[in-house]
Amino acid sequence: MPKIAVLQMTSGIDAEANFAAIDSAMAEAQTGGADVLFTPEMSLLLDRDRPRASQTINSEAYAGFQRRLAELATRGQTDLALGSMPLALPDGKWVNRSHYFFANGREPVTYDKIHMFDVELATGESWRESAAYEPGRSVVTESSTPLGRLGLTICYDLRFPALFEALGRAKCDAIAVPAAFTRPTGEAHWHAMLRARAIEASAFVIAAAQVGTHEDGRQTFGHSLVVDPWGEVLLDMGGDEPGLAFCDVDLGRIEDVRRQLPSLANRREIPN
Repeated sequence: MPKIAVLQMTSGIDAEANFAAIDSAMAEAQTGGADVLFTPEMSLLLDRDRPRASQTINSEAYAGFQRRLAELATRGQTDLALGSMPLALPDGKWVNRSHYFFANGREPVTYDKIHMFDVELATGESWRESAAYEPGRSVVTESSTPLGRLGLTICYDLRFPALFEALGRAKCDAIAVPAAFTRPTGEAHWHAMLRARAIEASAFVIAAAQVGTHEDGRQTFGHSLVVDPWGEVLLDMGGDEPGLAFCDVDLGRIEDVRRQLPSLANRREIPN
């Protein structure tokens, strides 16, 4: 039975400090016998000040972090599902990119966030991700993980069932949903949507999250979750503190649920 480690973070504007937190968590995950370490969205840099963030993202030091993260996985002999980090494109825009780094050193699998968080909340918060980020265009799964086939998503993707339907059709055994959910939206929707997505896909959902008050002024909801294919919450890390937690993933549960409720097999095309 594979064991996963879930890192809940309060990432800030110092990429080196954020990397150090991931490094420390990887050492703890290895000691605890984890097969995979999952981290949140924007693990390596969380900074809403785009001019300041641009200086970091375009720096020579930042360019080396992908190599260093890959080395963490191989050194720790534990796969690393990095929730995401911002990266610069040649045209000047950025992508919000997940990486799955393998303990055996093979080339990482990457996924670019498809859905941009362009909203104005009742609290007065305004977010326009599309102003800086280029959306991804591909559904990404990877079968060579200790959890079987893993589907990759990021945060706001959670609100778009079509993506998760595609991951369900791909027969994903688990789906990663790293996030930096705002507190108002998290309180209203986080648990309900993650449980629904796990039930719909008949798959485990692993959602490492950002938590607390960050250096750039934002506040995030936390409550990193692991949900099983029946919708049962196996792990909830709460909304107060960063930290690391472990969870055993019984892959036999997937077939049990799909046998009892074969919704994926019973799916039919809906006529227009």
